Amino acid sequence: MSASSETQQPLALTGRVRPAARATARDYSVLAKMVRESGLLRRRYGYYWTRLVLAVAALGAVWAGIVLVGDSWWQLLLAVVLALVLAQLAFLGHDSSHRQVFRSRAWNDWTARILANALVGLSHAWWTAKHDAHHAAPNQEGQDPDISPGVIAFTPAVVASRHGWRRWLAHRQGWYFFPLLALEGLHLHVASVRRVVGRGPVPHRGVEVPVLLARLALYLVALGLLLPPTVAAAFLAVQLAVFGILLGGAFAPNHKGMPIVPATTDVDFLRRQVLMSRNIRGGPVVDFFMGGLNRQVEHHLFPSMPRPNLKRVQPLVREYCSHLSVTYTEVGFFTSYRIVVQFLNDVPGRARDPFTCPLAASLGR
Repeated sequence: MSASSETQQPLALTGRVRPAARATARDYSVLAKMVRESGLLRRRYGYYWTRLVLAVAALGAVWAGIVLVGDSWWQLLLAVVLALVLAQLAFLGHDSSHRQVFRSRAWNDWTARILANALVGLSHAWWTAKHDAHHAAPNQEGQDPDISPGVIAFTPAVVASRHGWRRWLAHRQGWYFFPLLALEGLHLHVASVRRVVGRGPVPHRGVEVPVLLARLALYLVALGLLLPPTVAAAFLAVQLAVFGILLGGAFAPNHKGMPIVPATTDVDFLRRQVLMSRNIRGGPVVDFFMGGLNRQVEHHLFPSMPRPNLKRVQPLVREYCSHLSVTYTEVGFFTSYRIVVQFLNDVPGRARDPFTCPLAASLGR
């Protein structure tokens, strides 16, 4: 029986679930056993091969359209479409990096490496190192690179360390969060190049450096040869801006505004992943534009689970968290961004609501 046929019926908890007062690190093992028995960790080859073929075909069609349209401002519409296609390829690369696509580790790694470096123009090594660190300790100070000090301050300590106009901006950073997303596409490419040509270790550097640099150079050369300078510059700006908004907009609402964990706090795996993650409600449109990352709780609990199965396992995870009295957060699409803006505008307010260990709290400690 196929994995899809096994999961047509709603999943339900089986056996006796221990109350939250006796919660231990074993809670995740119990959930993981139920999920393995459900068959939802099996590969979905038909789904992923279809997505891969369609995405690559769409990429070719966009470039064919660029050639056919020629010297026209209609090219900006194609720039938006290209950004959308590249975002979908990036999501597929993300899934492959998490080994969701193939059983073989090598097949997953090389598929992700080709998608990232050759097609999207991002370093697979840079992205994997950064993203793995995020999954290991989401929203934990000093551990999660996604909340490390930068243009945006995510913790009260970082806001307090800023002075003058930088502190003034930090208290209003929620309002320029969305304009910054438009620069995220450029930032991703720059960070990728800096990583692969830097001094630090880079797995398969001999592959990543020439492929990544050749892809970026060929892209710029192609625009220069096919389009007039002004149209080419506008095309590049629109494509990078939309690409940044699509990728940043898919990742940001999943954790921003959720609890920030102090560097010295130890939280068991299940609560670390659930309490620091937020799901985004929505139908097929939200699933498409967020690359399945709108089911962030399930993705963090089972990062190697194929994307289409996250929806199927969601009822089981939600019910299990309810039995354990572990808060399971899910909000609407627009509500999630409102939460992000409010959080970023009042980061110092988080100091008035310090994070407490959920296990210790449940035991009355």
